[in-house]
Amino acid sequence: MTQKQVLSSVKDSELIEKRRNQMIKGAITLFKEKGFHRTTTREIAKESGFSIGTLYEYIRKKEDVLFLVCDSIYEQVRERLELAIDLENPSTSNLVSVIESYFHLMDDMQEEVLIMYQEVKSLQKDTKEYVLQKERDMVGMLEQVIVTCMPHEISKQDAELLANNIFIQGQMWGFRRWMLQKQFTLEEYVDRQIYYLLQALAIKLPSDEVS
Repeated sequence: MTQKQVLSSVKDSELIEKRRNQMIKGAITLFKEKGFHRTTTREIAKESGFSIGTLYEYIRKKEDVLFLVCDSIYEQVRERLELAIDLENPSTSNLVSVIESYFHLMDDMQEEVLIMYQEVKSLQKDTKEYVLQKERDMVGMLEQVIVTCMPHEISKQDAELLANNIFIQGQMWGFRRWMLQKQFTLEEYVDRQIYYLLQALAIKLPSDEVS
């Protein structure tokens, strides 16, 4: 399933994108406050700035809104990761830059990511699989950066495990920020995670940026 497969009675693709973006923004606001199940489509329509009738011109059911929200969150993560990745000039510094960008992204989007993980179970099997594949794609992006930017060869299995570790460490800040902030600033958390990562891989940055 993709966004294009969420049925709409409207044929204007630009208008569909505009209205669905309004819908996603409104739904995220409500899901933060009430969760998916306690939020009604009428509330989503009101928060989005249009009528319930207009809402159903762009979706079939409330689950479609949740799917659009999850898809939008992953697209934002992908776009921002791509901005940090420079595979044409691979280096350890670039690897560190990508990890830093990802951790900061998880801080910026903490509430959105929490919503997604709390509510993805409400999706049907095919749409849930699509959303989970998006996560695998994000891990794959990190894996590609690791393989390309490492100063020495690393096995695919190790690169995959390392990519998953980085992915989870970033999410850990989002999920447990309420506790971790008592001990670390975001910068300190990022620095220490990168330090232990490079120590484990026996890598040193030329500029000694991480210590």
